Amino acid sequence: MHIPDGFLNTATTGVAWVASAGGLGYATHRLRHEMEEGEAPLMGITAAFIFAAQMMNVTVAGGTSGHLLGAALATLLLGPWGGMVAIAAVLAVQALIFQDGGLIALGPNILNLAVVGVLVAWGVQRAVLRLMQGRAHAQSVAAFVSAWFSVMVAALFASIELGLSGASPWGLVIPAMEGVHAVIGVVEGLITVAVLAFVRAARPDLVHGIAAPLQISVEQERS
Repeated sequence: MHIPDGFLNTATTGVAWVASAGGLGYATHRLRHEMEEGEAPLMGITAAFIFAAQMMNVTVAGGTSGHLLGAALATLLLGPWGGMVAIAAVLAVQALIFQDGGLIALGPNILNLAVVGVLVAWGVQRAVLRLMQGRAHAQSVAAFVSAWFSVMVAALFASIELGLSGASPWGLVIPAMEGVHAVIGVVEGLITVAVLAFVRAARPDLVHGIAAPLQISVEQERS
């Protein structure tokens, strides 16, 4: 889903850069006031894991492959603001060192995968927990559904940008991207649930975005 250089026009790229800079700026501002002791090392470890996981491609169908996006997982462990920064850091390293995604297209890629992907994952997690509060496996369902939706919406944003730039007609690029990423999203969801189960068994206190802090905020809103 990493968009290379040369596929997006100047206007689309510029707007995406502004939007991604705004999103990361706000996330950094929130982290500066809300980051707890010990979260910085966890952010680095999470980013390193997602970076390594993204290097492994999974064949989907017809020679098409995909890899872990990591937005939902980062949100689970770091919350939305730390998740945005971690995914953006992964994308920057991939573009600068491994040429995975273009440097000029880094802004659009950060917007799609870090800003939009994380916000969608966070919103879906909150919605699912509200609907399933107190039920068994609510956290696992929230993890899976949020991972799937984050992949689908990120792919939709990339498709819209490609269509706006004239790289491919929307009637072709949107069905193609969404069809492939619907399958990739299932794989992403399964991986996210598996990692969540491992972390909850080993260190449940590290599950930031879907554990106690999130449930407390839901209860406060109801009261």
